Amino acid sequence: MDDMRDQFIKAMSSAGTTVYVVTTDGTAGQHGVTVSAMSSVSADMDDPTLLVCIHHLSPAADAIMENKAFAVNMLRSDQSQISNTFAGRVAEGGSKFDHVDWHKLQTGVPILTDALVSFDCTLYQKERVGTHYIFIGGVVGIHHPEEGDALVYSKRSYGRFQEIA
Repeated sequence: MDDMRDQFIKAMSSAGTTVYVVTTDGTAGQHGVTVSAMSSVSADMDDPTLLVCIHHLSPAADAIMENKAFAVNMLRSDQSQISNTFAGRVAEGGSKFDHVDWHKLQTGVPILTDALVSFDCTLYQKERVGTHYIFIGGVVGIHHPEEGDALVYSKRSYGRFQEIA
């Protein structure tokens, strides 16, 4: 491993990140993708904002730009199969959306019914940086039905948060 890209990927695999499924629906159709790059941006605007990063070749990226809305669904620690499905690791036939329950909030995009928490967003801003789009969403609705632990991904494996003190 002698080039910077490989070193960077190996180093980043040590980070523990929460796992999310980003969904969209509208004129560009229904799409979803698993992501680990999500962050709060600001809670102090009329609509709080968050960001997600999605590879520019993902069909979900183009769909979000056309649909102008997306949801960020934080997965529970027992939902690794959903993560794998939306990451394209499991071929089950039919739509990825057929295997779990969904509902809609204000924007009309799919919200995972039993996610740990879901954020319903309108597209506020986008920026392409290298191979990824950074999408900033204005949060217009929050669905927080479940208690439990978030699904975490670190060192190329799933896990969950465990308190140590």
